Amino acid sequence: MTDTRPPYTLGILIFPGFPMACLTSCIEPLRAANEISGTEAFRWAVIAENEGPVESSAGVTFSPDSQLSDAIGLDLLLFTAGPNARFAQLPRANAALHRIQRSKTRLGSISGGVFALARTGLTGDNPLSVHWCYEAAFQAEFSDIPIQSTVICEDGAFTTISGASAAFDHMLTLIEERLGGDIMAEVACWFQHPYVRSAAAAQTTPAYATAKSQDLLPKPVAKAIAQFAEHIESPIQISEVADAIGVSTRSLERSFKEATGQSPLKYYRKMRMDQARQLVLYTNTPVTEVAFMVGYATPGAFLRHYRETFGLTPISDRRAKNSMRVKSSDALPS
Repeated sequence: MTDTRPPYTLGILIFPGFPMACLTSCIEPLRAANEISGTEAFRWAVIAENEGPVESSAGVTFSPDSQLSDAIGLDLLLFTAGPNARFAQLPRANAALHRIQRSKTRLGSISGGVFALARTGLTGDNPLSVHWCYEAAFQAEFSDIPIQSTVICEDGAFTTISGASAAFDHMLTLIEERLGGDIMAEVACWFQHPYVRSAAAAQTTPAYATAKSQDLLPKPVAKAIAQFAEHIESPIQISEVADAIGVSTRSLERSFKEATGQSPLKYYRKMRMDQARQLVLYTNTPVTEVAFMVGYATPGAFLRHYRETFGLTPISDRRAKNSMRVKSSDALPS
């Protein structure tokens, strides 16, 4: 039977400094699905707040198809941006978004676009998927919004996607719903996308100083890292961590050295420093407050460890990052 439904239409709302991979990860699988199926099952439109070209974080410029105020006929509108992106005229943008929502368009975001989405105030206390590299900065700005560590969150009225690869997964899911599993599988094979993660899949996070992700580490090490993550603001002794996971301190230190090449104490400090760097780069939180937020009673030791870890002070790091902004937004972290 011929599918008589109108094409599913996706809007990608781009902000200056948006990650280009998020855009292509949406458009390319949908284009391939149309080509393979011989139908126009999907349409897409690149949208911006205002007229004129928009430069990506890679310096490649895109000309949007329409302004946000003129956007119509969308099934889903995804914000894609760096974490510092904001609407130039928020009241006007929110009026357009309210109109779009009334037409049954679902709103969402990819990667750092979740910040711009949350800054509209439209999400309320709806859970949102936030990329692991932005979690600390997001929590600092939006403490009332629940964070999901899954690759995609479709709870409530919003679809939030953690990153570009997860966006590709979501497009494959839309293709399967619209055109069936055979077309979806062929699209995945075209791009050598190895498997489709469900929305509930946990994000993969890196294991510092290794070539592995955390889910590939030995269980005692992974359990210890989970304990570290729960005690960023209120540091815990390594011996307490060992007791909590049921191993000796010496055994834990040996396992860490074998798995990561460093001691649990050094690993723990790196976790705290990475969280501190999120707050330094993606919030305006004073550096002294950042120190307290990652468990330092006084700024002195924090400043010393930050310089040892990243080779410059927090203030210098923040200034350097600001000097590399692309038209008031940001690239994804390298």
